[in-house]
Amino acid sequence: MFITSAHAAEQGGSFPPFDPSSYASQLFWLALTFGFFLWFMTKIIVPRIGGILETRQDRIAQDLDKASELRDEADASIAAYEQELVEAKSKAHEIGQAARDKANAEAAAERQKVEDGLAEKLGEAEARIADIRTKAMSEVGGIAEDTAAEIFTTLLGSKATKADLAKAVAAAGK
Repeated sequence: MFITSAHAAEQGGSFPPFDPSSYASQLFWLALTFGFFLWFMTKIIVPRIGGILETRQDRIAQDLDKASELRDEADASIAAYEQELVEAKSKAHEIGQAARDKANAEAAAERQKVEDGLAEKLGEAEARIADIRTKAMSEVGGIAEDTAAEIFTTLLGSKATKADLAKAVAAAGK
């Protein structure tokens, strides 16, 4: 059921917060409650919040310090890595150069070996050619004598002596 202002007027009262006779007690309780809440805030809530904020600030400062240390360690690690990379590249270059030098030396030795074998075979071939030439030249006289005998017989119809043919071939060879 609703209380209307006409009904409240009949009861002989008004709405208590608006009743001027209760202002003093209302102000007393307001001041007491405000004082209690102010004391409660300053003694309990604000220190706890301040402690939380200080703890957070300390934690943030520690985290920043740790991050700074980790960054310095990372920078040092990167510098060490780059140095090791440079050394590894240098070492790889040295190994590659040594391998090339070794391969070139082996190739040169193999080439020299092949050239020596070819020179030996060439010397043997030249010796055989000289031997064949010598044999061929020694047989040229006999062939020339046989040929001269045939020509003499065919042209003149008589046979010449072997000694005469040898003399004639020797005279023509000089």
